[in-house]
Amino acid sequence: MNDLTRATLSHYDQQAAAFRDATRDHDVSENYAALLGAIVGPQPYTLLDFGCGPGRDLRHFAALGHHAVGLDGAAAFVDMARTDTGCEVLHQDFTALDLPAAHFDGIFANASLFHVPRGALPTVLAHLHRSLKPDGVLFSSNPHGNDQEGFDGSRYGCYYSLETWTSLLSAAGFRVLHHYYRPPGRPRPQQPWLASVCRRL
Repeated sequence: MNDLTRATLSHYDQQAAAFRDATRDHDVSENYAALLGAIVGPQPYTLLDFGCGPGRDLRHFAALGHHAVGLDGAAAFVDMARTDTGCEVLHQDFTALDLPAAHFDGIFANASLFHVPRGALPTVLAHLHRSLKPDGVLFSSNPHGNDQEGFDGSRYGCYYSLETWTSLLSAAGFRVLHHYYRPPGRPRPQQPWLASVCRRL
C-alpha cells in the first residue's frame, strides 16, 4: 500500500504547479452546493477538504465564512494551500490518517478518494466516518468505471461502478443520500465523474 501511495504523491509533488494551473478555473460549484446543502445545523460549519491539493476549494469554503481545514499527502500541495488560503492544512497520507473524532460537519473529498488502494479504502472510510459529527456529511467525486484499479502513468487509481461504490460507503456506516454524474448536461459516456453525498449513521 505504501508503495502505491508513495508513487502517486511523488507525481503530485513533481507536478504541483502544473496541476494548480490546470485546475484553478474548474467549475465545481455543483459539488460545493451538494455538500453544503446536505449539512444540518447552524452555520458556520467545520469542514475538512480531504485531498485539498493547492487549495482552490479550501479557499472557497473559507471565503464563505466556514472553518475550513485542508488535508493532503503531497508536501508541495500542503505548502501551496497554506500559503494561498491561510487555513490550517494537515500533511497526512490518506492511508495513515490521524483525525479528531466527531469534529467535522462535512468532508469534501473531490477527486481524492479514488487514489486510495482498494485494500486500504475500508479503513480510510472508517477514519472519515469517525471524524464526522453525528449526521455529518461526506461528499465524494471520483472517476467511475468497472471496478478496475491500477496505475495510470505514475498515479494509482480505483475506478468503481456505482453499485460497488455505494456498497463500500454503506459498509463503512454511511447512508447515501443521492448521487449524480459530471459534468452536467452531457450524455453519460461523456460524464467521467461520479459524485455522491452521504450521511454518517
